[in-house]
Amino acid sequence: MHYPNPIIPGFHPDPSMCRVGDDYYLVTSSFEFFPGVPVFHSTDLIQWHLIGHCLTRPEQLNLIGAPSSKGIYAPTIRHHQGRFYMVTTDTSGIKNFFVHADNPAGPWSDPILVDQAGIDPSLLFDDDGTVYFTSNACEGHTGSGLFQNEIDIATGTLTHPTARRIWTGTGGCALEAPHLYHIGDWYYIIAAEGGTEYTHMITIGRSRSPYGPFESCPHNPILTHAAKGSPDIQSTGHGDLIEDAHGQWWIVFLGVRPSQYPFMHHLGRETFIAPVEWVDDWPVVNQGQVITTSMQVERAGPRHRTVAADRKQHDDFAQPSLGLDWNFRRNPAAHSWSLSTPSGALSLRCLPATLASIDQVAWVGRRQQHFACIIETEINFDPEEDEQAGLSVLMNENYHTVMVIVRSTTGRDLILRRHVGSLVTETARERLPEGPIRLRIDADKHLYRFSYGDTTTSAMHELGVAETSHHATELAGGFTGVYFGLYASANGATSSNQARFAWCEYTPHEAT
Repeated sequence: MHYPNPIIPGFHPDPSMCRVGDDYYLVTSSFEFFPGVPVFHSTDLIQWHLIGHCLTRPEQLNLIGAPSSKGIYAPTIRHHQGRFYMVTTDTSGIKNFFVHADNPAGPWSDPILVDQAGIDPSLLFDDDGTVYFTSNACEGHTGSGLFQNEIDIATGTLTHPTARRIWTGTGGCALEAPHLYHIGDWYYIIAAEGGTEYTHMITIGRSRSPYGPFESCPHNPILTHAAKGSPDIQSTGHGDLIEDAHGQWWIVFLGVRPSQYPFMHHLGRETFIAPVEWVDDWPVVNQGQVITTSMQVERAGPRHRTVAADRKQHDDFAQPSLGLDWNFRRNPAAHSWSLSTPSGALSLRCLPATLASIDQVAWVGRRQQHFACIIETEINFDPEEDEQAGLSVLMNENYHTVMVIVRSTTGRDLILRRHVGSLVTETARERLPEGPIRLRIDADKHLYRFSYGDTTTSAMHELGVAETSHHATELAGGFTGVYFGLYASANGATSSNQARFAWCEYTPHEAT
């Protein structure tokens, strides 16, 4: 069987998955974006479809004021006796907690807190009914490591007064992302080391006891692309093992696809998958070879992926709720957005905040999932002084580019404004006619090309360009990836004015 990697492109890091019969469910980190923790479903581990989010209510997740790249870290999903559990860390709020649901598409429960420090928590439901809670580097302990306790899954109460350190890894920095498994006669502890950078790796140990001591795998790390000849995929790490319905083992993990050399990446950390074989009771990933963007494995199943992420996606905003691909930057402010149905339109009210702050802003975005793609929308907006609305490319508050309609002394203008750290510059300005216009961004590996046109013809006029490298993690920092967003702001003023977006369309120009 042939399949392409990544299996879930764009900003979808820290994957974890579980199996229920012939169905597979996967979650990833969401950081400061709302709703939190996307949930995907598959029947073959290759084709994945977004079915919901775990954290959809402000009572579950309050991200107001959360710094960029904080919020929700590294969820784990598990299934036990007909119920799904998702455990994670809100790094800017309530810390470690879990939620549960009978249907993975939701709704999920209110958070149940777990009083164990560290991040990247995981659950193991053992054969004897014991539930183990594992996280990294507990506060109050000397030295780094992975720490573990037992938990009452009904209440979140820990069984023992303190957690026990069970493994210190193989010596790499930033030991994190623990998952404990009971496979056969062995307990396995898997972890990430090396930091979520180009030295990222996955390591594993085994023991006859869930508390160790854990013997380190003789061929650790079991997966890394550090200093290896795979320029297309780097920073592989943070994995989760699973056995499929046919007895084949797999590992999902994060990685990045640099857009250029020296390495820079802007799509974020993505979700990849590779086959696993067991040799002498140790896992061997992809026969010890590097992971590629085109994989070949001996397994029955579809030969070509038809995931929605690889097809044109047109949204006319005619549904009573936003599509699952849309996110807010932190929790949306009340009355900051609305949908007009059945005729269809998304309206954004000009709030005081701009994308250059971490305050609640009128912005609705979707991940960029392909190097080569187009995002296009139709906007109707009559700005007052200082107001702006349009289309954005966002990494964070310090690194983004906006193409927005503004009011000048003589009419409406369309401007291109770039934010590259402390450098903020207007690089282009064009006079606009009255009425609705189309805004478009054409992306390739190196450039974003911004253009506009009227609604009566297909002709477009280029406004300007911006480098993708100016939105890359290596420059902007953080743990997220680029979003395309619809945006409105009153630039510090109070306003009731609204920008109306009739539709938005995302078109990939490449297979993932």
